[in-house]
Amino acid sequence: MLRDEVQNAIKEAMKNHEAEKLSTARMILAGIKEKDVDARGKGKECAAEADLMSMMQTMIKQRQESAKMYRDGNRPELAEEEELEIKIIEGFLPKQMSDAEVDAAIAAVITELGASSMKDMGAVMAKMREKYAGQMDFGSASGKIKAALNK
Repeated sequence: MLRDEVQNAIKEAMKNHEAEKLSTARMILAGIKEKDVDARGKGKECAAEADLMSMMQTMIKQRQESAKMYRDGNRPELAEEEELEIKIIEGFLPKQMSDAEVDAAIAAVITELGASSMKDMGAVMAKMREKYAGQMDFGSASGKIKAALNK
């Protein structure tokens, strides 16, 4: 599904002469192909959608860090390029969950698994990644899960 979306975006960007969208979509496609090669090395046919969503979240984080460095280095034009790429990448991801939705999802997964201590952290994170791939920042969710399990 995501592969098709990216392929279609490349075609549309080429037709509409959208250079930024084209280069970003090609970069995403290269990342997808790399994940597929890794998956084949592990005996799978292709990478799972959750893995691809995670890869795109990582791309967004990298660009956010770069944009911050460019702004700190007084290079706003480069920061704007990074922010444009972020918007394009986000266009391929499902809608991001709000903080309240993330908190509710964490509570639901903890209840579902019967998690009660930090020993259960791995199981909770695995279930969260399985259910909500690409919909939240798992770095910040990890802190919230720790806090919930330490109550």
